[in-house]
Amino acid sequence: MKPILPILAIIGLLQSCTAPVTFSPQVIGNPANCPRQTEPIPIASAKDEGLYQQFDYHIRDIITDADTITFQTQQYDIVFCRSDRTWTVEPGTLADESQTADNPEQFQENLQNPPYQTIELNGKSYQYRVILEPNPFGNEAQGIEPKTVVFELITPNSKQPQRHPLYTLEQVQQAEVGISLGVPRITSALNYADRLFWSVASEQGEGFSGIATIVGYNPDINEVAVIQPQEIQGQQITDFVIAGDRSNPVFWLGTQMSGEGNPYLPGTGLVAYRPSPPNLTSGTITSYTVSNSPIIGAIPDKLHLEGDLLWVGTGNGVCQVPWQGVNNPENWSCWRFAAMAKLPSQELPIYRGLLEETPAVTLEADRVGDRVEVLWWSPVDYQTQKGRYEVRYEDGFTVTLEEGASSWSEIYGSSWQPLPGQPPLHWAGHEWYWNGDRFVRGFDQVALNFFGGGPVGIVSDQEQWTGEKPANLNALRGDLKVSELTKTTTKLNYYSGWVEEELLDPYFTVVPQNRPFNPRPNPLDEMARL
Repeated sequence: MKPILPILAIIGLLQSCTAPVTFSPQVIGNPANCPRQTEPIPIASAKDEGLYQQFDYHIRDIITDADTITFQTQQYDIVFCRSDRTWTVEPGTLADESQTADNPEQFQENLQNPPYQTIELNGKSYQYRVILEPNPFGNEAQGIEPKTVVFELITPNSKQPQRHPLYTLEQVQQAEVGISLGVPRITSALNYADRLFWSVASEQGEGFSGIATIVGYNPDINEVAVIQPQEIQGQQITDFVIAGDRSNPVFWLGTQMSGEGNPYLPGTGLVAYRPSPPNLTSGTITSYTVSNSPIIGAIPDKLHLEGDLLWVGTGNGVCQVPWQGVNNPENWSCWRFAAMAKLPSQELPIYRGLLEETPAVTLEADRVGDRVEVLWWSPVDYQTQKGRYEVRYEDGFTVTLEEGASSWSEIYGSSWQPLPGQPPLHWAGHEWYWNGDRFVRGFDQVALNFFGGGPVGIVSDQEQWTGEKPANLNALRGDLKVSELTKTTTKLNYYSGWVEEELLDPYFTVVPQNRPFNPRPNPLDEMARL
């Protein structure tokens, strides 16, 4: 895609200042100022949060001070103590997102006239927003299809906004990422070496989309640059930080996708965009996904840079890595989110399928320890919302599926290109990833499909699902091992089972992520070559 604005603006961004960025020293912190966990916080029930929302651990914000780093989800404040590298989980302090959804008048007003936001640079305030033009939500233009996404910037010495086109409907259609312009939004704003940068994402679903965009502004020459890496053009940028110095910057981006009824779909993971001199509009892209790196989640929600350390918060956990050594797995420190529950004093019946009527086995606390990991929850009846928890069960079960593996081109056509991190074959467990020992699935890899019958998992008989109640799931987040995979059949072990919800009281916690001691190659790679 050709840059929309003059190259001079981009050259100015790089050359106006050549001094390197000074890294701030790492703060050790005072352990006395760190919170300490006293009682675990129970996870919300489906009746309190709605179906599956109790497992929404996506990071909404990161807050730092000298002693702590706090990763905020909608339900929890997850606090890292710098001094002893411990974690504490506290009740969430973010405003309830449903309050905005419950105010349709304000929501409509924001669509018709998006409010300006403000960022400070060198003691001066800059106002900014992105809009559709023409605005289809305005009274005069209602029903008119928008043709352009426009970035508006009000500088300190002006009352009227500068207006900069970012991309057009024609460009979106030519790129084959959508057929209509989705509502755009600013996902991050930052200042870097006396320059301003913004990342722009677009609504996706039902044909609506946009082009992933970074906007740069040089106040010295009053010029705007538009950066649109082609490799991620059809995705959403979730967050954005810049590392390195003026002569050799690295743009770190979180990416995801979304669809109608499904707000979170994995994209290309954590992306490093390294601009090629002398401008920013061309460069190289490196993607770090759950399949090729130790990153703990498929969707990087929020990023935070402290000196040479990059923090990555996802819906499945948190990682810390020196960004200059990101390619060495040994440099990563990661912690995953987990729901745990104390086993009841009596035996715990485990069902091999969500809707099974007879338990397959029982768990005993004196044999497996006093706690069990809770992986997910699913209703057994949509009307009553009575449900069961999926729990980790290391002895596992075996299931044979009357479906096999296909190439991606067989499913989506010859022009289909899998995203980085996707398996080489389309199969029943394609939303799981190979961790060197098993196929595993994080919280943020469960596609919710709010309008499509709920999350999809491993089901031995797809015909059982009628839409009136859930399918008889074998596994939804349980680990998998494949013993046989053909074009028509899949035989696998799954290491989870289902228990009645009233028998467990799960709580949220953070645990270290342990990588397999002796990782093995992904067996799907060999199967794909056959």
